[in-house]
Amino acid sequence: MRRNLLSVIDTLLVGTLVFLLTFTNLFSALDYIARDYLYQVPRGIKSDIKIIGIDGRTLEEYGPIQTWSRSVYADLIDKLNVDENTKPYVIGFDILFSGNLDSEGDQALVDAAAKYDNVVVVSDLHYSIRWAVDDNGTKYYPVSEIYNPYQELLDVTTVGYCNVSQDSDGTVRRILPTETFEGNTYYSFAKVMYDKYCSVRGVTPNEIPTDKTGRSLINYSGKPGDYECVSMADVLDGKFDPRIFSDSIIFVGAYDSEMQDDFVVPNGGSRQMYGVEIHANIFQSYLQGRFALNGNPYILAIVTAIAAMVIHLLFKKLKIWHSVLLLFASIGAEIALLVFINNNGYSFSVIYFPLVIVLSFFYSIGINYLIEVRKKKKVLNAFQKYVAPQIVEEIAKKGDFEIKLGGENRDIAVLFVDIRGFTTMSEALEPEQVVEILNEYLSLTTKSIFDNSGTLDKFVGDATMAVFNSPFDLEDYEYKAVCAAMDIVKGGEAIEEKFMKRFGRSVGFGVGVNVGPAVVGNVGCEFRMDFTAIGDTVNTAARLEANAKKGQVLISDVLYERLKDRLEVSEVGEIPLKGKTKGVFVYEVKKIIGRD
Repeated sequence: MRRNLLSVIDTLLVGTLVFLLTFTNLFSALDYIARDYLYQVPRGIKSDIKIIGIDGRTLEEYGPIQTWSRSVYADLIDKLNVDENTKPYVIGFDILFSGNLDSEGDQALVDAAAKYDNVVVVSDLHYSIRWAVDDNGTKYYPVSEIYNPYQELLDVTTVGYCNVSQDSDGTVRRILPTETFEGNTYYSFAKVMYDKYCSVRGVTPNEIPTDKTGRSLINYSGKPGDYECVSMADVLDGKFDPRIFSDSIIFVGAYDSEMQDDFVVPNGGSRQMYGVEIHANIFQSYLQGRFALNGNPYILAIVTAIAAMVIHLLFKKLKIWHSVLLLFASIGAEIALLVFINNNGYSFSVIYFPLVIVLSFFYSIGINYLIEVRKKKKVLNAFQKYVAPQIVEEIAKKGDFEIKLGGENRDIAVLFVDIRGFTTMSEALEPEQVVEILNEYLSLTTKSIFDNSGTLDKFVGDATMAVFNSPFDLEDYEYKAVCAAMDIVKGGEAIEEKFMKRFGRSVGFGVGVNVGPAVVGNVGCEFRMDFTAIGDTVNTAARLEANAKKGQVLISDVLYERLKDRLEVSEVGEIPLKGKTKGVFVYEVKKIIGRD
């Protein structure tokens, strides 16, 4: 009952732990790492999305970017737009053209952007350091200011904000497709690029799902460096045929760490990703309709809690190797399912179900181990009532509890001992006195048997049966059986003297010992079994005991032949055996040679 109650409690604890951890996402930093590893796997980039990078070579040739005339960008636009039929679908500059620099260069950029009508530029949002609460009770940081390109360029281009959304650990995992400021709605750079592309191609743009905070998770298509990048200097110097950019989507932006436009991304490992690469990934997600929302943690918490409780119960019932297989199979199934769900639009926490069932696995191993230890201890305690303590100690050391079920043939020595005159004595004495005499007698026989490494088979009234060399192998078991018999007779002399003084009654013991083959094992039925020995060897030993007078130890001729050099005996003669035409020749043991 207590064990069942404990099982119910720890199973409920497992379910509760999974539920609370999943629902609260307590270890969100670790969960982010797991999600990044599982969800942000390379999916293959589109070859028509290209990057023209302002890399180290470009900066070396043209100098610091803040010193450039904007005519440089005008030249790039002109080179990419070969003619009306050979040009990119859209060119996006991830460069903030705020304020006027030189009028000639500024105008050149405006003219080039107006001429081809496929240019998108960026703005930059600045957020308040104080959070606010929207109508749904969700906290957010409102936009406090927006930095747009200079007005002339703004009038001839489409603009989208270049801000990326970083999680608490600084990693860019999400996109904020739209923002509001002073009653106006603004769109992200990648979305404006995508809408411009769809307009040129004449296709209906995909809608992006967002959560209650207005964000969506980015499923990155490529790692840092995966998108084809061409140095802006090489394009301007004519080292590339501009026709390779025809019918492409071009992102122009920083591609050198000195420009400080690189970010930590989920699939970057030790490398960071430049802003233009992030926008390229987001653009491809728009093209393929591949974003994900954080799924309802309540649903996952309930489902995984139930699954964890079932698995916990199985851990406690299965063998360890089956439990190991179940552990890996369940974790693998959860991961495969959540990756599939993420790829179809919903992202869930990963780590809590595996974490708890791993703890459950080791807890169950520990509990099962303790249960086995207790079982073995009970077995040892039970053996101590039947087997000599030194044998029990040896069993405990080896951890060998295997006893063959059913039966096995063993060569054993069998000892029977009985009180002579017990029936007459029990009729003359009070019941309490009879029990006292019987208990002292049984204590003597048990001690003598155990002192000689025998196994106490059973008590039958005032008779005791013991076997030697069963259920475990015993060295020199024939000799030890005779030693036990002589110890009983010798100890009986002291008991006889004691009870003669107390009750005026004399008691003594007759002992019979035989050796030979017998069937040893569990006999009985499913609900009541007894481990004992059966066969002619046992019957003969019982017959020897029945013929023994008080103080006699009778042994068979078979046993005598094995020990004749170690015993002093006198011949008794042949005694008949019930059911047999031929009797057995019997000897009385007088002394064990070399033993006091």
